[in-house]
Amino acid sequence: MDSHNDSKPIFVAGGTGYIGGRLIPKLLDAGYRVRALARAPEKLADRLWAEHPNLEIVKGNILDLDSLTRAVASCRAAFYLVHSMLPDVTDFAATDRAAARNMASAASQAGLEQIIYLGGLGESDHTLSHHLKSRTEVGNCLREGTVPVTILRAAMIIGSGSASFEILRYLVDRLPVIISPRWVSTPCQPIGVRNVLYYLVGCLEKPEMIGQTFDIGKPDITTYRELMETYAEEAGLPKRWIIPIPILTPRLSSYWIHLVTPVPASIARPLAEGLRNPVVCTENRITELLPQELFDSRKAIRLALDRIHQQQVETTWTDSGTLQPAEWSTPGDPGWAGGSAFEDTRELTLDATPAEIWPAVSSIGGDVGYYYANWLWTIRGLIDRLSGGVGLCRGRRSSAELHQGDVIDFWRVLALKRQQQLLLVAEMKLPGKATLSFKLTPLENGGTVLRQTARFLPRGLLGLLYWYLITPFHFFVFNGMIRGIATAAQKPIKSGPRKIKAPENLAG
Repeated sequence: MDSHNDSKPIFVAGGTGYIGGRLIPKLLDAGYRVRALARAPEKLADRLWAEHPNLEIVKGNILDLDSLTRAVASCRAAFYLVHSMLPDVTDFAATDRAAARNMASAASQAGLEQIIYLGGLGESDHTLSHHLKSRTEVGNCLREGTVPVTILRAAMIIGSGSASFEILRYLVDRLPVIISPRWVSTPCQPIGVRNVLYYLVGCLEKPEMIGQTFDIGKPDITTYRELMETYAEEAGLPKRWIIPIPILTPRLSSYWIHLVTPVPASIARPLAEGLRNPVVCTENRITELLPQELFDSRKAIRLALDRIHQQQVETTWTDSGTLQPAEWSTPGDPGWAGGSAFEDTRELTLDATPAEIWPAVSSIGGDVGYYYANWLWTIRGLIDRLSGGVGLCRGRRSSAELHQGDVIDFWRVLALKRQQQLLLVAEMKLPGKATLSFKLTPLENGGTVLRQTARFLPRGLLGLLYWYLITPFHFFVFNGMIRGIATAAQKPIKSGPRKIKAPENLAG
């Protein structure tokens, strides 16, 4: 393998996203030096490759031209893998245009040799969906600078954890009868995520690809109906009945996807709108420049399912979520906005070391559940989903490992110190803000104190009412949860659980 240690670094914008989080280790394995941009560098800090000597993680924001210009300076080329189609972005197309123009400007100032952009398939005409039109606009904005842009246009990417694949997986897994839009028979040409990564890395090796646009996809054309049927076969499921309904609009489809799959309506709707557009490759020049085995849909689905079953999902579509700060939840902070945060803290002492208790703590959520009254958590997740929230169905990327920034149902990992602390911030619909934390403290005379703390910062009168309405359930749910962790750790309880009085500035 060639070494690129002496060359300028390769810049990756979107390193915390689904594709970026998989591309970075591929570039490092190929011998490249990599500079990854992240708004929250801590989300990359505990990845297996985070300490690689050829990796530099820089803090910056693609929408902040100054920080972006500093970050991209002295680089050779840049991968642009940014997409603003997130639940908290109201106008993703406008945001994406602004971000792409910043990238074009910063790359021009830095004198990069090349920008590599992963865009979307679809012919540019008035019938193109808002999402696919935005993907084309981003490519045009990147080309407004002086740096040549290589564009790879892809349809659906089949891989464990991708938003499109998760929609397919949950719809087929959960519904023996699938009500679908009438354009479920629209032709498409998806591609496996491994094939995409090979093409992306290969763009750096072929000078003749600079400034060119290439369509990438599997060899044969299929339909979304056929993908559903293939998935059912590979997953060992009975035959699914797929019924197209003409009145099922993209809006209605997105609500249905929101209820059945982990993907929220705000993301599902643009994807559903794109179903009406044929997304097929109009040329295949890249297959000659970068030959590889292109997986058909069946093999790509099989590989994705293998990754899921083996608990080896590297990245997911949820990785791009922001880390919301929760300084208000720290004991000792003053009241915020004229109010106070509420706290429920319980602790017990176990005859065990932190290392023996940590696996039970870090496995919370997902298939494991919350160790007590899981039916109540299920109801809370359903209420959240029906009210437009994320609900419980996002699950976990892996039950065996956890990283900062990972999603756990309707929580996100805000802070993580293995065998010491786990801090989760709520992403459910709430009249306020909430965190749930677990802390392990070893005792000098042996044993470990496990402290579990739920904190809530109410917003207005509704927030106060919410806290007082759920308070009666705390004794059962929170006591049961901390006892359940002890039971899962299979270690005896020396004392507790006991409730700890909250600091005056946190208690209501």
